[in-house]
Amino acid sequence: MSNEALAFLMFSAGMLVLMAIGMPMAFALVLTGAGMAWALDFWDTQLLAQNLVAGIDSFPLLAVPFFVLAGELMNAGGISRRIISMAQAWVGHIHGGLGFVAIGAAVLMASMSGSALADTAALATILLPMMRQHGYPMHTSAGLIASGGIIAPIIPPSMPFVIYGVTTNTSISALFLSGIVPGLIMGLGLIVAWKITLRQLDLPGVPALPMVERLRATGRAFWAILMPVIIIGGMKSGVFTPTEAAVVAAFYALVVALFIHRELSLPELHQVLVRAAKTTAIVMFLCAGAQVASYMITLADLPGLLSGWLGGLIESPRLLMAVMMIVLVIIGTALDLTPTILIFAPVMLPIAVKAGIDPVYFGLMFVLNGAIGLITPPVGTVLNVVAGVGRLTMHQVIRGVNPFLITYALILALFVVFPQIVTAPVAWMR
Repeated sequence: MSNEALAFLMFSAGMLVLMAIGMPMAFALVLTGAGMAWALDFWDTQLLAQNLVAGIDSFPLLAVPFFVLAGELMNAGGISRRIISMAQAWVGHIHGGLGFVAIGAAVLMASMSGSALADTAALATILLPMMRQHGYPMHTSAGLIASGGIIAPIIPPSMPFVIYGVTTNTSISALFLSGIVPGLIMGLGLIVAWKITLRQLDLPGVPALPMVERLRATGRAFWAILMPVIIIGGMKSGVFTPTEAAVVAAFYALVVALFIHRELSLPELHQVLVRAAKTTAIVMFLCAGAQVASYMITLADLPGLLSGWLGGLIESPRLLMAVMMIVLVIIGTALDLTPTILIFAPVMLPIAVKAGIDPVYFGLMFVLNGAIGLITPPVGTVLNVVAGVGRLTMHQVIRGVNPFLITYALILALFVVFPQIVTAPVAWMR
């Protein structure tokens, strides 16, 4: 057996074994990278240390802690709650209105934080008790909220797009632009799926609020609505870069929470900073560990090996995309979004580019597929968040998410068949 084949075997088998025993993903990446270095006769502790540092030594990655902080400040400072209240004032009286509230709030919040876990936690904390009180089936409600939460990685600003852009050297600004239309289509898809689901539900009616109350709720959400306008408008006009946009988002959320809404005290701010620091540390350690594995993957020429397996499909870009998407769906059932990007994006992108696939389009599809993996059992990180907040079993949430999972699979297939849905708006906006 060649050294390259041995390295590939160690990487795949090592990751499976370490994941099975519950080892944190960052440590698993470092250990598998070290094992590959030994198999390739390339063992050098100094080289491993250098790669660990190189994995986080990137200016664009500064966006990660600030987007995380912005999401925490939104939830603690009342911004998320005001968005949900505004949506409820306008559509809460419709049959199944709280479901439409969840979808609308998910889309609006996605344009602010870029974090699926933060948005899902906020939506579930506020809306699940209301849905339970109004007689909504809890499994269906939890499935809808989980499905709405994964719009956050697609609509800019998106933390996964930042990580993908840094990992593959793809324009982060272009990735941000590519997510606007698909994110809105995801929201429309959830509306259609929810309407179909409502046919089987007998829910009590809720009286519509007077126009004065609706306008009052919209006024209270003014500063929240202004946030995505500033962030996306600033990036589109070239006033600031995506990294600087993360700083603007965090600063804006801090000012609104402390001085306008006045719902955040200094002791609470300390807790917010601690939570943001812990989340950032997890993401950054993942980036560091993935750099070790990625470096050894390159030395073992695993991209070339994969290219050889898929070489017959390079002449048919759509078929190649379909096969890659199926592979990523399978991977997404076991891996979280961030490690999926860090491990597989540098391997798959060169093959896609060789087949003539637009790298920004491929990046959007890669992140979209990974986001869907967040609500795909058995792992489904977002499913775990909803189950924990709603005090539901994992089985209940999985049963409730299935109709919306099918909707997302159809949307993914639509983008594979018609890539112009993604590429045309990007070309127009750029």
